[in-house]
Amino acid sequence: MPPDEQGPVEALATRFSGRIVEWQASHGRSELPWQNTRDPYRVWLSEVMLQQTQVSTVLGYFDRFLARFPGVAELAAATEDEVLGLWSGLGYYSRARNMHRCAQEVVARFGGAFPPSAAQLQALPGIGRSTAAAIAAFCFGERVAILDGNVKRVLTRVLAFDGDLSSAAEEKRLWDEATTLLPPAGDKAAISRYTQGQMDLGATLCLPRKPACMLCPVNDLCAALRAGQVEKYPVKTRKLRRTADSLWMLLAHDAQGRVWLQKRPSSGIWAGLHCLPVFESQDALLESLDARDRGAVHDEAAFLHVLTHKDLHLHPVTLTCDGGQRLSDAGGWFEPAEWRGLGLPAPVRKLLEA
Repeated sequence: MPPDEQGPVEALATRFSGRIVEWQASHGRSELPWQNTRDPYRVWLSEVMLQQTQVSTVLGYFDRFLARFPGVAELAAATEDEVLGLWSGLGYYSRARNMHRCAQEVVARFGGAFPPSAAQLQALPGIGRSTAAAIAAFCFGERVAILDGNVKRVLTRVLAFDGDLSSAAEEKRLWDEATTLLPPAGDKAAISRYTQGQMDLGATLCLPRKPACMLCPVNDLCAALRAGQVEKYPVKTRKLRRTADSLWMLLAHDAQGRVWLQKRPSSGIWAGLHCLPVFESQDALLESLDARDRGAVHDEAAFLHVLTHKDLHLHPVTLTCDGGQRLSDAGGWFEPAEWRGLGLPAPVRKLLEA
């Protein structure tokens, strides 16, 4: 496109992408275990784990997953309980279930080799557009844009993009502009470094609050900084309403030191995980027990467990059973060596380990 026919985004593209590539080479992150690799399995694993989760939290999980499942074939061959057990505590458990299904599809449909294009990757379970693009850019050098939370923040500020990202149409418009800003086709190394550079910039300098604009390699290109409105972006008006629930949990031990657990339904909170029996009221919990056990329960101190959009006020109720009788038709008794390897909600694991 001739310079006199370029729009503002096209005119910005070469300078912006070039600066990001140069900055990443000298100041970007390079020490993380999923960087400096073209292994799609490692990149995919890290991308899934990093969704809604901080790098510091992911590091330990990433190493443990690689030790137990060094490749996609090993992950595909595992049971769901094994996968959820290793994921336990990382939260957003649908990620782990989708990851397991995705590994099985990669093995079944592609012979254990991840497909090389973002379009093919996006058709796999649990891989959205941005994750697919990250794998394709890092591992196969495809010229395709990512748009995770950090990158959205960088781009909306540089462009002063004031479209409401709660609107699908406005998010599509930002995708289009992100694609326009990509480095020229043919330079696979630049695509990879540019993709990493945007992530690094959003994670280290272009922060949600008090961004370090004076250190930013594209500060002279940033329309939001020129207007003195950096923290205005990105614009997203629709907020998820925060709610609160109270739940009562039966922590029952038998004479052999085993604990009673049952698997949660396939949908709803803690879907598919092993869990203490959960009730919406103390009365409902007591009604589930026989008369003898009702008189033997003890209320423990309630505590708060915070989810992304919900506060859970949890009320543990302990019960020591004389024998190994069944407490319900669902579930069973588990020894410590058994339950430690199960997928458990974080507050349940905390209770059991205490």
